[in-house]
Amino acid sequence: MFDYHIHSDFSADCETKMETTIEKAIEIGLEEICFTEHIDYDYPDKDWIFEFDLAAYNQKIKRMQDTYADRIQIKKGVEIGLQPHLLDRYEALMNQESFDFVICSMHATEGKDLHSGEFFQGKTVEDAYQIYYEELLSCIKKYKEFSILGHLDLVKRYTKEKSSDNFHSIIREIFNEIIPAGKGIELNTSGYRYGLDGGMPSADILSLYKECGGKIITLGSDSHVETTLAYEFKQSLVLLQEIGFRYVSTFDHGKPTYHSIEKLI
Repeated sequence: MFDYHIHSDFSADCETKMETTIEKAIEIGLEEICFTEHIDYDYPDKDWIFEFDLAAYNQKIKRMQDTYADRIQIKKGVEIGLQPHLLDRYEALMNQESFDFVICSMHATEGKDLHSGEFFQGKTVEDAYQIYYEELLSCIKKYKEFSILGHLDLVKRYTKEKSSDNFHSIIREIFNEIIPAGKGIELNTSGYRYGLDGGMPSADILSLYKECGGKIITLGSDSHVETTLAYEFKQSLVLLQEIGFRYVSTFDHGKPTYHSIEKLI
C-alpha cells in the first residue's frame, strides 16, 4: 500500500516528525510513502506561513531515504496552493527544485482562505462552489507543473449546507484540461475524518473522471499525525474498483507507475 499525501513538521500546520510517521508507516505495512509539505505562497491568513527551508527539506528527505532504505520507499513531494496571481512564482519554484510528486490544491479563492469561512460570506453555496471551480479551472489552464489535483472538491468541507448542483459541467471542463496533459487526481481520504460522506472527491466525481478517460489516481490520507496514515484505504480501493479503476499510481521524478488495485485489496 502507498500513502501519497502526508505532512510533517516542515508544514506549518503539522508538528509530527518525519521519523515518527515513517516508523508508523513501516509498522502498518506500507511499502511507500510520499511527504507532501505545504507551500501556500501569500496565504490569506497571515497567522500561517506555509513555506519552509527547501535545502533543509532536501537534506532531511535524503537522510530518511538512506536510513530506511531497506524498510520503506520514501518520496519527496510538495503540495502547492494555487492562486491566480501566484502561477509565475510556482513556475519558478518548479524550475528551481525537483520533486517526485506535486499536489496542486486550492486552499484559497478570491484571495480569501476557505478554512475561516470568509470566502463564503455573502454567497449562496451554489455561488461559492461555482466561483471556486471557475478559479481552479482558470489556474490550471495556465499552469500545469503538477502531478495531480488535490482534494478536488475541498470547498464542500467548509460548508454546512449542501448544494443542489453537482457542478459536473465545470468539473468536466477541468478534467478535459488535465487528462490530455497527463495529469491526474487523488482520492483524499481525510473526508472520512471530517464527517463527510466519503473521501474527496466524492464518488460521483470519481465516476465522472473515469468517464472522461482519467487513469492517474493516487491515494492520500492527508495525514498530519501518524495515527491517520492510510486511513480508510481498503474501503477506498474497493470504491475505486467498483467505479472501474484498475490501478492506483505512485510517482518517481514526476513519472507515474501503475499498481493493480486487485493485488492491493
